[in-house]
Amino acid sequence: MTSSHWHYYLPNLKRLFTLSLPIFISQLASSGMGLTDIIMAGLVSTEDVSAIGVSNSIYFPLFLLTLGILNAMTPTVSYLNGSGQRHLIAHQIRQGVWIVLMLSIPLLFVYLNSGLILDAMDTPASFSQKSQDYLFIVSFGLIPALLAVNLRCLNDGLSNPKPAMVITFIGLILNIPLNYIFIFGKFGLPALGAVGCGVATAIVNWLMFLMMLHYCRTNSRQKDLKLFEKWIEAPNKATLMKLFKLGSPIGFALFTEVMFFSASSLIISPFGSQAVASHQIALQTSSLFFMIPLSFSIATTIMIGQTLGKKAVEEAKYLAFHAIFTSAWIAILIGAIIFALRHQIPFAFTDNATSIAIASTLLIFAAIYQIPDAIQAVCNGILRGYKHTKSVMFTTILCYWFIGMPLGTILARTNWLTAEPMGAQGFWLMFCLSLTIAALTLFSAMRKIQRQPAEALLAYLDKIK
Repeated sequence: MTSSHWHYYLPNLKRLFTLSLPIFISQLASSGMGLTDIIMAGLVSTEDVSAIGVSNSIYFPLFLLTLGILNAMTPTVSYLNGSGQRHLIAHQIRQGVWIVLMLSIPLLFVYLNSGLILDAMDTPASFSQKSQDYLFIVSFGLIPALLAVNLRCLNDGLSNPKPAMVITFIGLILNIPLNYIFIFGKFGLPALGAVGCGVATAIVNWLMFLMMLHYCRTNSRQKDLKLFEKWIEAPNKATLMKLFKLGSPIGFALFTEVMFFSASSLIISPFGSQAVASHQIALQTSSLFFMIPLSFSIATTIMIGQTLGKKAVEEAKYLAFHAIFTSAWIAILIGAIIFALRHQIPFAFTDNATSIAIASTLLIFAAIYQIPDAIQAVCNGILRGYKHTKSVMFTTILCYWFIGMPLGTILARTNWLTAEPMGAQGFWLMFCLSLTIAALTLFSAMRKIQRQPAEALLAYLDKIK
């Protein structure tokens, strides 16, 4: 990229921040619902908190796998919108409904038979039944939650993330009184504890879907899409195969990444509750800050898709570099903040001196990997915008499961490579290495795509639109 392209940086920066901010608020509100559940269930008993934690370990990986597949809708819509083919968008969204219905069947089967998984995991009886009841109740809100994702991807692809921001924030506000009513049994209702969180979540999922549906039906700027001209459309094999081909690598990459970080907690668990608590403190802190590059990643997908839809291949190229540059300098700032506050941050989670000391050390690693984590996240978004998602999946598997998991386990629990087991620090060292390799690999994949002749790139995009 030549230096002359930098005069486009400020306009692109403005577009990036304008698009990222509502996405970030939406992500924050969504995480806030889960945090609210944990806090309010904790007022009942530790068993209720454990029930929610175990339930979420079953619910969310599979839910995120499906969500990732639906995320293929965002670059598809943004490309059609940018290329002036808005008349094709409604068909994509209607086919997305079939994806929701098809994928909901295996998910519901797992959730409604969660007792088999919990028994295999030797889950304590004190909260196993609560976990099963929670998953049973929350299953009633699964399909509307995924339908809402489908409509959210429509609006995101149209560069309109504000409806999702507002509706998710309303969902967070509604979740609190509904939790209060069903957890503690108000207005003559029975006190359900953790299961009450499942009832509240199912209700909120239905309400958020209905609000999103109402917005899409009444928004004058979407009237030309004719999305509701017909409610039922027969499954289209070609469109469904295209969406699955584009979305499955996204979903599988998201699934493997979540499972990698979940599995790290299990591998560290033999070192005791203080090590696990410290690990969770560092993970929660990192996850909170990761919402910033994640928001940039989603915004970059939308911007790249629209730009390529306009056949502006060169503009998409330097837009990608601007997004990477922006995420990198923000990551440096975030890393500096984490490093400077590494001794203070743990006090927000615990008052145990040992856990605080271990967490303070782990936060040094968290500060270091902010840069490669931000770069790999934005490169991920860029590749989605180019509709090249297989490289993301292969990179995730390579870096997390062929490098991070085995070497992290070796460093954490053996003395094969070090004088003595490193415990949690060994895994966090591998987090840094895995994310660095991922950032370099995804950046290389992006550059390989950008070096293609413009005609070949546009022909590929037109073929899978």
